[in-house]
Amino acid sequence: MKREGYLSWDEYFMGVALLSAERSKDPGTQVGAVLVNSENRIVSVGYNGMPRGCEDDVYPWEREGGMLDTKYAFVCHAELNAILNSAFGDLRGCRCYVTLFPCNECTKAIIQKGISEIIYLSDKYAETDGVKASKKMLDSAGVKYRQYTPAKKTLSIEL
Repeated sequence: MKREGYLSWDEYFMGVALLSAERSKDPGTQVGAVLVNSENRIVSVGYNGMPRGCEDDVYPWEREGGMLDTKYAFVCHAELNAILNSAFGDLRGCRCYVTLFPCNECTKAIIQKGISEIIYLSDKYAETDGVKASKKMLDSAGVKYRQYTPAKKTLSIEL
């Protein structure tokens, strides 16, 4: 008889997204994303950070100020990193597990690559125009999205 209480696919993949977010050097917001194919295989992961070759200590991490004095002109979001870092060109039918609901820019890339579903943990910017635009585009394109609700408070492994 198999053991009970093992992780569901949603728990597993969101756990990987949360672990990926821990790689982010952003002092304010850490986001992780995992792309999963129809066979429940991880095809890519990403987290928010500076583009390759752009040193973390040279670019700003501030949230307020002029465009060039804040992180917003420079940081690559987790979803876009996962898409760009994928070794697979074809992402049609994949699911995207992400710790924060995608912005409108990442949503465009998600739609263009044919990702069919977004499973997100937090929607703390739901009332912003960017997220409202994301949901409008996702609805138009037929991309499903749903909030992940953890079934367990903590994860434990018995050896």
